[in-house]
Amino acid sequence: MDGTLFDSMPHHAEAWERVMAAHGFSFSQEDCYINEGRTGQSVITEALVKTGKMAAEDISEELVLSIYKEKTDLFHSMGEVRPIAGVQEVLQFLQSQGASLWIVTGSGQQTLFDVLDHHFPGVFARERMITAFDVTHGKPDAEPYLKAWERSGLRKEECCVVENAPLGIRSGKSAGLFSIGVNTGPLRDELLWQAGADEVFYDMPALLEWLKSR
Repeated sequence: MDGTLFDSMPHHAEAWERVMAAHGFSFSQEDCYINEGRTGQSVITEALVKTGKMAAEDISEELVLSIYKEKTDLFHSMGEVRPIAGVQEVLQFLQSQGASLWIVTGSGQQTLFDVLDHHFPGVFARERMITAFDVTHGKPDAEPYLKAWERSGLRKEECCVVENAPLGIRSGKSAGLFSIGVNTGPLRDELLWQAGADEVFYDMPALLEWLKSR
């Protein structure tokens, strides 16, 4: 969702960097892009363990949720984010072709559905979403995309993943799905290819041209 539907990653990166620094963790904005796709809880737990401040078994759910709330509140204070340039046209084309459009996100924000309905009315439905509430293991594990595929009732060769981050590509490929990278952020294309992307594009209009040529 972030970086594919919404141009929200710059705000997320700044919020993560500031909140992590306030808790004594070194977590750069580049780290945010590298870890994009993980659930917030996973990012925080891994950061705590890497600093050596706490063992994984000693990290309380209350602490993780408290830090995640700080980050979420800061993110929302930065103002409304807009859809990624060109994504509306991609969605309209896919709808015109009868595609079943799913969202597979690591987000656990309660406002998710309202935001989607506001910017993309009638495009997405709760029954076609896999969120942090639906999985035990988030990206890069295969579980999120496997759940979407299983619920869709489609064959794997009928499915296509669109991601902007290496961990999302790894998740899609681990699920055995054709996976496209659209590099809407500052990471090098090479990282998407290394994650296993079948195709990489530099923006949504380029993806749309490719889709129309199929």
